[in-house]
Order: sequence, then structure tokens, then C-alpha cells
Amino acid sequence: MEKNEITVNEPPSPQSSILVPQSSKKPTLVVTTRPNDANPDGDIFGGWLLSQIDIAGQIVATKRAKGSVATVAVKDMLFLQPLFVQDVVSFYCELAKVGKTSIAVSVKVYSDRKLGEGEKNVHVADATFIYVAIEKPGVKREVPAESLG
Repeated sequence: MEKNEITVNEPPSPQSSILVPQSSKKPTLVVTTRPNDANPDGDIFGGWLLSQIDIAGQIVATKRAKGSVATVAVKDMLFLQPLFVQDVVSFYCELAKVGKTSIAVSVKVYSDRKLGEGEKNVHVADATFIYVAIEKPGVKREVPAESLG
């Protein structure tokens, strides 16, 4: 193991349906990291990753709410591995819970990292964000019932 390499010895949860990126599961968002996203040590700011997770989660929450949503909480956030400049980052989202006015979205983040001649897919983060459906800024509304068919 390299001096600055981080490892997490926690096995993935078998309950999640988005544990590993699968060719049949399309990412909600894919972004390539850039030099201006990095700190002086060369890894990507955690705040940058948080904002991208929020954007990905909001895409899913907005579709389910059939309209605007606002982020109200970060229920959990786990940074598993660092991101580096030129990593291609994929965000896999799923609805975790839908309430009367709120929507919880689970997000798993993977990075395609170039290593010499090859590429490695790295699980870099997990998060759950909570959104509330809104009519206009500051005015929440009910999440519509899910339409059948």
C-alpha cells in the first residue's frame, strides 16, 4: 500500500440495489474532475463532491416530486477514497424513501481512474440526501402520489 493510499475495510451492504455499477444501471450523473476542483495536494475538495452528489440526488428527487425540490439535509455522507484530477466520476442514485413532503435519495459514487495503461473503477463515496418538494422558495408542498403505468 502506498503511503497516502486510504483503505476502508467495511464490506458493502447487501441491502442496496446500487452496490456496484452495472451496465444495466445507468448513472444519474457523470462528471470529469478538473484541476480547479483540486486542492494544492492534488486531490479533489470534499465540498466539490458534496455539491455534485446534491445535484445528482436533486435530479432523482425532482423527477419523483414532479417539480422543484430543495435540499434540507445530508442524512449521511461517507468518503471512502479520494478523487483525483481527471477521474471520471459516476453518481448512481435511487429513491430511499418518499414521505408526505420529503424525498430521501441514496447516492453511490464511483470513479473510473486511469492507472498507467489501464483503468480502475473505485467506490469513492456513499450518501443520503433529503429533499423537500416546494411550490416556490420557502413554501413546501406535498409529493404527488406515484402514477401507475
